[in-house]
Amino acid sequence: MASSIPICLLLLGYFIEGVKLSTTPVNYGYERVSTYWYDLAEEELFATLRERQMGVAKNVILFLGDGMGMSTVTAGRILAGQKLGKRGEEHKLSFDKFPYTGLSRTYNTNSQITDSASSATAFLSGVKTNQGLLGLNGSAKRGICNTTTGAHAESILRWSANAGKSTGIVTTTRVTHATPGAAYAHSAERDWESDRAVPASEKDCEDIALQLVVRNSDINVIMGGGRANFYPEGYPDPNHDPTFNTTKASRLDNRNLVEEWKSEKKARNANHQFVYDKAGLDKVDVSKTNYLLGLFKQSHMSYEVVRNATQEPSLTDMVEKAIGILSKNKNGFFLLVEGGRIDHGHHDTQASLSLHEVVAFADAVEMATRMTSKSETLMVVTADHSHVMNIAGYASRGNPILGLSDINGAQSLKSLDKMPYTTIVYGNGPGYNSTRTNLTDVNTQDKYYVYQSAVPMKSETHGGEDVPIYATGPHSVLFTGVHEQNYIPMAVAYASCVGPYEKGKKGCAKQEIEVVPPIKCKVSNSNTLNKSSTILAVLSLLLVIYL
Repeated sequence: MASSIPICLLLLGYFIEGVKLSTTPVNYGYERVSTYWYDLAEEELFATLRERQMGVAKNVILFLGDGMGMSTVTAGRILAGQKLGKRGEEHKLSFDKFPYTGLSRTYNTNSQITDSASSATAFLSGVKTNQGLLGLNGSAKRGICNTTTGAHAESILRWSANAGKSTGIVTTTRVTHATPGAAYAHSAERDWESDRAVPASEKDCEDIALQLVVRNSDINVIMGGGRANFYPEGYPDPNHDPTFNTTKASRLDNRNLVEEWKSEKKARNANHQFVYDKAGLDKVDVSKTNYLLGLFKQSHMSYEVVRNATQEPSLTDMVEKAIGILSKNKNGFFLLVEGGRIDHGHHDTQASLSLHEVVAFADAVEMATRMTSKSETLMVVTADHSHVMNIAGYASRGNPILGLSDINGAQSLKSLDKMPYTTIVYGNGPGYNSTRTNLTDVNTQDKYYVYQSAVPMKSETHGGEDVPIYATGPHSVLFTGVHEQNYIPMAVAYASCVGPYEKGKKGCAKQEIEVVPPIKCKVSNSNTLNKSSTILAVLSLLLVIYL
């Protein structure tokens, strides 16, 4: 008897709305009932009213989806839903459920459309700067070492460490790449990741890997790719990575920075671990480890769809271990997490690779949500910039997001050349062909498929529109509205009482947690009231019969 109630309710909805019943099975019929949408909106409304955390953020986790603009979020959401057997559009990523959202304006001081280095400097240090600079203000000139004097901009990670918090960086790129690099380095050129990349004329500047080990020995957790930047030329790779080319990706100064990192920890009796594969990471005992260096690939980590799960950890694996270590500090922690390969897939217009990275990124956010307390931990999810990927056409609900577009379930031939097209297209990139390729017999859902582009370019470019911000936890309300990108670390600093807002300076967020109870208002629409009364009456009758 119990299983018959949902069927009765569905039939009731059709009756009330005057929808003609058919003997043909109809999926998702409840979406044709107004009350479904009223209830869904009300659920979101009251959830938002309940969420107003105003206390001090003991912990902060800043999630950065590199290149994760709004169209990427939407397409990633649909893909995630379709992987679960849903139609996809109705699905919610983990951070879609965060109560506060806003927009970030991403231009920098000399470019309408930013790169990842200058944008990372903005959302980590509170200072907008020039293209290609890391941790420096706009007075420095790209590629000129002696212009960095007096131009340093400290990051929210450094502010947090100075306040006695533990700090960590987790990324799927090289740990010396633009986003992680901006958390600790000051470099006139983002590409100076090892001494090999620094021109002879600029050798007075330390490379980014060297700065990480020598100048930032207090960072507790560092995980990602980029082993080659830490070992001297010709040094055998500890994990026997067949992709490692010692003539192109190793240090020229004969320094073994991994050994230097370990020696520094030994000298002060600090519990530490260096790992280079998933097996090593799995063995790390967080209760006995205060410092962790994990370098899992010579260059960037693998795309999620081709990652060897027995050898290489996922972003979620790394986040779980990082939080386990950092959360031991009674003063709290700051953790930067980057899903960096979202960006790389887009540059090659390989949307499948990019969007599967979004799904993996959302999984990592979900893990962090489960491991932390909402009353103590501020979580912010945002992007450094967008890409020129578009979701186009009039595809029907549930149409494969990576596939050909359709209209009302039939393949569309509405293009002027009478050939099918994909829902996902790019404004520029390597997918250009002077005469458009007929996709009729092409598997556009293949993970390596290069999507069509309007303008021919070797590498697809970033987009210049605002990118989303999602926030939950103490003072997450600060992230509503439209903000300059450099606002983000200032709001984080205020919420967590570090840096410019450290206790005793300009003050900080000391308010007690305020929970606003939901207040239900009467619906003024008489038709809605009558309909609701009818529904309630019939539901009551059904329950009486059932009981």
